[in-house]
Amino acid sequence: MFKKVLIANRGAVAARVLRALYELGIKSVAVYSEVDYGAPYLEMAGETQPLGPAPARESYLNQDKLIEVIKRCGADGVHPGYGFLAENAEFAQRVIDGGVRFIGPSPKWIDAMGHKTRARELAAQHGIPMSKGSGVLPEEPDAILAAARAIGFPVLVKPAGGGGGIGMLPARDEAELLSAVERSRSMASRGFGNAEVYLEQLIERPRHVEFQVLGDTHGAAAHLFERDCSTQRRNQKVIEEAPAPGIARSDAESLAAKIAGIMRSMGYDNIGTVEMLYGADGSFSFLEMNTRLQVEHGVTEEVTGVDLVKAQIHSSAGEKLADILPAKIEVKGHAIQARVYAEDPKNFFPSPGKLKVFRPPEDPAFRIETGYSEGRDVTPHYDPMIAKVIVHAATREKAIDRLIDALRGFEIQGIKNNIPAVLSVLDSDQFRAGKVHTGLISELIGKKS
Repeated sequence: MFKKVLIANRGAVAARVLRALYELGIKSVAVYSEVDYGAPYLEMAGETQPLGPAPARESYLNQDKLIEVIKRCGADGVHPGYGFLAENAEFAQRVIDGGVRFIGPSPKWIDAMGHKTRARELAAQHGIPMSKGSGVLPEEPDAILAAARAIGFPVLVKPAGGGGGIGMLPARDEAELLSAVERSRSMASRGFGNAEVYLEQLIERPRHVEFQVLGDTHGAAAHLFERDCSTQRRNQKVIEEAPAPGIARSDAESLAAKIAGIMRSMGYDNIGTVEMLYGADGSFSFLEMNTRLQVEHGVTEEVTGVDLVKAQIHSSAGEKLADILPAKIEVKGHAIQARVYAEDPKNFFPSPGKLKVFRPPEDPAFRIETGYSEGRDVTPHYDPMIAKVIVHAATREKAIDRLIDALRGFEIQGIKNNIPAVLSVLDSDQFRAGKVHTGLISELIGKKS
């Protein structure tokens, strides 16, 4: 097992990993940028190390600085959290080359799944259901049009080397296509340093359902069922739940078992999430695979009783999956998570500023994870999520009501936040009926505006 682990991240995920390390009796090192100095989660760490200025490229994305800090503090493990360098194969390899274990999948899997068209090819080779799509688009307009015609309109233009919904643009006919490709390339170049884009069949009003997997370095892999992450804004998740409502358990568990078998045959060796789209016709199609801990991992923990962060650490330490996971894993009850963002609930634009008042409700029934405290600044340099709220109950209806109670218990002043918008979605007839899809928030908020 590890002796000292450095968390190459900040905020709620740093706090989450620090808690797991404390409970495992492992020494911890937290890092911070100038604007994160004094953040409450740093008090949980056995040791803290400065990274530099606030901009991410000078701090949490600064590989040279992080490698320097890892060497200086003598860590024998690095947990990347989520975001920043969590899915950067180069960083993972540099950590390993320095004689330190990277708490995550092998760099080859991070690299393979990080490029979306290569990930689609790999998934298709192993029999994962797939929608129609193209390879990386060439420059020639005629070739782009031909690729779209082969798929059939409408299509979705997507960056090949990015994520987070950035640069995803629909094209419903040939007149929209070339402009969408040009704009997507521009956004991809700015956001990811890679202008490559490709096409996928556009599935109207799909559900976003993902399958949690965990592998070890001994050839074993298992699934921990599914999550529904359909309730999104700007192609980014807001409400996540487990199990997925309205999908037959036999269908969900059959696909989960198939995915776990594929992970075993591939030799996948740590935590990961296979994301799928679920169409109105009841069919699943591959979206992407995330080779890291997910923001929404907590809902799976609540319904299975498995601590995924600890499991990830044990796997990276070389332990066998049979010794990490229970012999039988079952879904018990229902869990829902809401992400609380510092953003304008009318247009979802970030709303940075000082948290003049920040008082989450204090109730053991509410699992609240945050990297902030009252008086802290929400900076524009990072993701505007200020808290995650997770609840668990015997039924979905009770979980919805419990989450509503939790969100109503927040006191926040100084910045705008999305709690009013989330509450309106949770209490809508559509959400309560489980009729969720990726456009639900836009439809509901649009009706109110």
